[in-house]
Amino acid sequence: MSGLHQIARVLDFSLGRARSQEKPNHGGFQHFRHFFRSFFLGVLLAAPAHSAELPSSLTDDDFIAFDRKQAALGQLLFYDRILSGNRNIACSTCHHPVLGTGDGLSLGIGEGGEGLGPNRTALVDDNRIKKRIPRNAPGLWNLGAKELHTLFHDGRLSISDDYENGFNSPAEEWLPEGLNSLLAAQAIFPLVAQFEMAGNPKENEIAGAVHDRIDASWPIIAKRVRVIPEYGKMFVEAFDHIDEPDQVSIAEIGNALAAFQAIEWTSFDSPFDQYLSGRKTALTDAQERGMRLFYGKGNCSSCHSGKLMSDQEFHAIGLPPFGPGRTRRFDPMVRDVGRMGESDRLEDAYRFRTPMLRNVELTSPYGHNGAYPTLEGIVRHHLDPDGMLAKWQPKTAALPAAPWLEPIDFVVYKDQREMARQARLRDVERISLSDQEVSDLVAFLKALTGTSSVSSPSFGIPDRVPSGLPVDRP
Repeated sequence: MSGLHQIARVLDFSLGRARSQEKPNHGGFQHFRHFFRSFFLGVLLAAPAHSAELPSSLTDDDFIAFDRKQAALGQLLFYDRILSGNRNIACSTCHHPVLGTGDGLSLGIGEGGEGLGPNRTALVDDNRIKKRIPRNAPGLWNLGAKELHTLFHDGRLSISDDYENGFNSPAEEWLPEGLNSLLAAQAIFPLVAQFEMAGNPKENEIAGAVHDRIDASWPIIAKRVRVIPEYGKMFVEAFDHIDEPDQVSIAEIGNALAAFQAIEWTSFDSPFDQYLSGRKTALTDAQERGMRLFYGKGNCSSCHSGKLMSDQEFHAIGLPPFGPGRTRRFDPMVRDVGRMGESDRLEDAYRFRTPMLRNVELTSPYGHNGAYPTLEGIVRHHLDPDGMLAKWQPKTAALPAAPWLEPIDFVVYKDQREMARQARLRDVERISLSDQEVSDLVAFLKALTGTSSVSSPSFGIPDRVPSGLPVDRP
């Protein structure tokens, strides 16, 4: 049947050429052509061969079953600034639901900023930011999937027994025990990242402890939380092994945050998901054409594969570089080498993890550094990386104003030797699509937007949090 699929594609393209060459008023040929094309496209969409190319539909069984009491506790923690070093940033500051669980910025501002999303500004006092967060804040959709084994743009957190604690992580052998999932492990790292939530050395006890050793800070955060009576009571009620608030550690905080994020942002009710479940009218004509391109001529599914629409591997697509980059300690250059920074393998240079695509319409800007503000932009870049890189302009990047940082924002972009090094590595080849085909691909990507999972979240934004600190609101 795969041969039939190829024949149908050839016929589709051949008939397209016939259309451009035929003369008007040839009604018989027109009728035959439309019948022939419709017949083969019908076979193409209904045949097992085409179905084999599409992923099977997601179900509840594809996701970890988290505890709802723990999730209710995690909701409050997610929006509570008590977890940050200076008590001025919450997880929601960079991952807010009104911004698609991102922040709407190419490179955001954590510590040293105020405001939410595109309105966030850098403070100009003595505690002003020393650098931007080096990578784009990713969306939080479907992070409770059982298939997930790797997180972060460079994959520096993964399920592994390298350190005999279940994970390969930046904490190595010092990762706390008791974390129940990859998502729980991920949740505790932004809390101790200097430019995200911890703050600068000497500003607070958490930031100071991080610079002694990464695991020295987590007990301080846990104590901050558990001494608040409302939190202490909730932990006792949510965790069977917790009898007294004094027993609460960073593991329970991470597990609660994971439970909330997984339940709140599990999404597989988009029009595409409905199509996969058998409702073939769920997609518009444009979305259906885009789907065929995605799984065919566009070659998108070679990386965005499987149920989660990600191979969880790393690929170099030549995005325009800017910002401080996530440099290694010994790297003297302002650049981001991607996966190589974690693996130390030259063949991994400039490669970044393939993102999942559910609700991608909501999570702009796109790319590991948010280089493109629109779906059309990032699609066209995948189709022609070098051509789009030549056209890209620095003003495209959504960067909050910070005049003292602007002289270095585009140093790497203007470095001809570094750009030449990056240009030598491309994992995508140029594909020629018409404007209509690009439009259809974008239409399909919008068909990945959830319905009730987006409009009716399980928990929502709390009116207040137990610490009494302000809650991020648009």
